[in-house]
Parts: sequence; structure tokens; C-alpha cells
Amino acid sequence: MTLSVVLVNYNDRNHVLECLSSIEKTAGSLDYEIIVVDNNSQDGSPAEIVRRFPRIKLVSNSRNVGFAKANNQGWLGSRGEFILFLNTDTVVEPGALSQLLGELKSNLEAGAVGPALFSGVRSYQVSFGRRVSFCSQLWQKSVLNPFHKIALRTSRRKRKVGWLSAACLLIRRDALQRAEGFDENFFIYFEDIDLCLRIRQAGSKLVYLPQARVLHWGGASTSVDLAASKYEYRKSQVYFYRKHNSKAAQSLLRLYLKLNVQILAWRGCFRGESGKRLREQYAWLLKSRAGVL
Repeated sequence: MTLSVVLVNYNDRNHVLECLSSIEKTAGSLDYEIIVVDNNSQDGSPAEIVRRFPRIKLVSNSRNVGFAKANNQGWLGSRGEFILFLNTDTVVEPGALSQLLGELKSNLEAGAVGPALFSGVRSYQVSFGRRVSFCSQLWQKSVLNPFHKIALRTSRRKRKVGWLSAACLLIRRDALQRAEGFDENFFIYFEDIDLCLRIRQAGSKLVYLPQARVLHWGGASTSVDLAASKYEYRKSQVYFYRKHNSKAAQSLLRLYLKLNVQILAWRGCFRGESGKRLREQYAWLLKSRAGVL
């Protein structure tokens, strides 16, 4: 089998059906399979997926096990030579699958490839970057991201990159096996950057291919509870820094997070029972050994 498409669904009925339809419409004559791993959705989407797409393999979890672990469940149960990790809030444009596959088949140095992600006619997302450290993140967010959001509207330059977004990420099975899949200590966020780093460490290149285009609405599974989502981001960020960055970078991040907590308190984010619990979570995160999950 050529291609296995893996999606993780969590209460995203509004998008997942359209995403699955786009795959079937654009796959053409490809020999492919689709695996949906559902993290205990309560919106009726699993039943609707089975009804509308009976050929799809549905893996149902009894709880939300997170994005990294669910993706591992999907690809470990797949058969394809190439694995496409795809968010449920995407729509694959015609030709995108064949372009991504063509790049990996012709470029044997590449272990993974990602497309241009956009959410509007002239609204492109920065879905790639360099090595992640404290200084590089500041540079990425303050300078590179604003620049790329404008430049990507017209640029069609293929480039080697340090990481690619798992919103749409095509990987060779052997490269994924050498990297040993996603690190399940990440619940959500940074798991794709970590995986890409390990793919590169194992000797493969990463390619951003803007000729392939995928619509990505963004934040479908995390927008319900924004405060909790931000905390999960910070928790994964701390773990990533402990895993890959220097003590100095970890100290800078901790100082930044302390300032961020003060801002959250000033904004009233720690009021009520849920706010108290959130404050306790941040306090744990900022302890010297926190983040080693």
C-alpha cells in the first residue's frame, strides 16, 4: 500500500467530515487507507464517520489520550509506505497528495515533507521553522512569522527546514520508524517539532513544498477552553526545552513564564475554582523539576 492517512478526532464534527471528503476526492487512483483515531468524542462524530465513510478504519479510545499517542496508535496500525498525519480541520486541495508523494519519491534525502497551509485567499500560516530555542523562538515570532505571512502569499520556493507542522505532514515509514514515532510525553503542542528534530538527527531532511496547498482552519480541538489550551502549550514547551535545550535556555524560559503568570493574574485568569486550579498547575510547572512528565 502506498499511503496511509492518519487523523486524530476530538469533538470536531464540524470539520472532520469535510476533511475526509476532500481526501477521497483528491486521492484519485492512489492505493491508500484512512485511519481515524477518536479520542472519546461526545459530539456524535464517530458514528457519523462510520455512516458516511464505511471504508475508513475507526479506532475509538475510551478517553482523550492526547494528540501524540493517538497518532502513534494510527500509524502503528497502518500499512502504507508513506504516512500522512492530517488535522481534522483541513481540506486537501486537488493535486496536493500527489505533489507531496512525488517529492518524497524523487528526493531520497527527504524523510518528511509539508505543504503550504492557508486559511484564506491571502492568509498563509507559518508551518515550518528552524531549530527551537529561547532566542530563536523570539526571533521566529517577532520577525520571521510576520515576514513569512506576507512572503508566503507569493513565494513558491521549495526549501529545507528545521521542522514542519503536523497539521499536514507526510513522512516515509522508515524515517518514522527510525525516529520511533511521536513522544507520548507530549499531550498536545511541540510533538511535531520534537518528531521533526529526531527525524533530522536520524539523517533525513525536511522539505517545505508550497506547490502543495492545504486549507487549515486551525485550533478546532483547542478553542473550547482557551486558558487550558494555553497551559498545555506551556507544559509541552517546558518539556521540549528540558529535552533539547541548554540549562541557560531553560532558565530564560522559566523567567519568561513567571512574567507570563503575573500577566495572567493581572487579567483575572485565576479567579474561581477553575482559575485556582490553573494557578496551581502553573506553580507546579515552574518548579525546578517540573516538566519531566
